Amino acid sequence: MFIETERTPNPATLKFLPGREIMGESTAHFPNLEAAAKSPLAQRLFGIDGVAAVFLGSDFITITTDGTDWQDLKPAVLGAIMEHLTAGLPVVEADSAPAEVSDEDDDDVVRQIKDLLDTRVRPAVAQDGGDIVYQGFEEGIVYLHMQGSCAGCPSSTATLKHGIENLLRHFVPEVSEVRQV
Repeated sequence: MFIETERTPNPATLKFLPGREIMGESTAHFPNLEAAAKSPLAQRLFGIDGVAAVFLGSDFITITTDGTDWQDLKPAVLGAIMEHLTAGLPVVEADSAPAEVSDEDDDDVVRQIKDLLDTRVRPAVAQDGGDIVYQGFEEGIVYLHMQGSCAGCPSSTATLKHGIENLLRHFVPEVSEVRQV
């Protein structure tokens, strides 16, 4: 198995591309070991000194370091991912897959916001090793949660304000602001 790596805009994160599906259509963010209880892969990665957060994407894994130099951390992470995947072990436990969220109760504005996020924003953010999750819309304000390399990234505020906010305000006049949760 050959695993490629890519830098992300966040210097504390590195994106690992094992050349196979990891989470498919869903994602999973583990900001600490306790949150990783349902992911054998994330638990294994948290066993490596220097791993501060794990994000599982469709076909990638983003690791955030606690400040440990990537030159020291990268070989251990590559080895752990390779061992886990080649052994055929589960990435997440079957009963802990993210539940499908029903959009039936959403009004037209919320559906339009979610559609723009899913079709225009999430694919771009995923290329940088992260994800963005819709959390709500109240009084013109869209609330979003940044995950993976986007969480704690120095450029995430600019991405939210200049990129996502401008896009949503352009296509959805009811949107006045975007805030990170």
